Amino acid sequence: MDPMFGMTRPPVGFGPGSQPEADEEGLAYLPMPSGMRTYDHHLPEIADPARAAAARALLERVRTALAGWTEGEEIRIPVDRLDAPALSLIDEALGEGEVAVRVERAADRLEIQEATLAGVWRVRSYEAGDDAPRETVLVGAFPRVALTRAFPAAPPAAETPARLPEGLMNGLPILTELLDRSAGWTRGDAVHAVNFSLLPHTPEDLAFVEARLGVGATTILSRGYGNCRVTATATPNVWWVRYYNSVDTLILNTVEVTLVPAVVCAAAEDIADSAERLAEILDAIGGDAP
Repeated sequence: MDPMFGMTRPPVGFGPGSQPEADEEGLAYLPMPSGMRTYDHHLPEIADPARAAAARALLERVRTALAGWTEGEEIRIPVDRLDAPALSLIDEALGEGEVAVRVERAADRLEIQEATLAGVWRVRSYEAGDDAPRETVLVGAFPRVALTRAFPAAPPAAETPARLPEGLMNGLPILTELLDRSAGWTRGDAVHAVNFSLLPHTPEDLAFVEARLGVGATTILSRGYGNCRVTATATPNVWWVRYYNSVDTLILNTVEVTLVPAVVCAAAEDIADSAERLAEILDAIGGDAP
């Protein structure tokens, strides 16, 4: 037999007619993310520009902060002293963007919402004994307060249990790797990720790693192309990052060792663009800042 015959002969079971038609029962594809959120250019309607002076003054401060922002900087602008009409106008002008954050620790709670302008964050602080939340507008890549409160002061013990659960395959080496990376992490290190969607593992592996890493205080939802849910563990700088499609099916499950996953941060280019968009909003509001 010609030795080249086996290399030139078409393989059996391939080509037209070898695969079922798309409409035949039994052929199914994993639904991919859909319904991508995009920036909605919205300009608030102002019936009386004079009454909007306080809101315009605050928005002007936000625009100045956006225009002058440098990487690593965070600018805080309190809004507690504004009255209800001014706050309502600010709500309308800033809107709600893709990223929402919740931080729960003891009796205190933070609710953080990114505006439609990337890099602008509304932070509401609920503390025990307060009659109303304290509110601040932040300009930056991601609110630092959600990071400083994300992990407990005393992380879980790293000792290996005397008896490991049945069904473990790669759980122990994965956990050891993550704990080592956490212990040696310093600011500026590259992201270290473990992708459970590609790595062979058992359900017992996943449960074991989750239980040992623990649960932190910060939960983040990014609603862009599908949903991305980011949760802090109780182990410093270790985050679960899970991507879901539009029907809430998990399509990517990873653990990242980093300051904060990049998927929830505003990029420098987006922050510069936000300064231009806010300038357009201020033009629509009209009037002069006091």
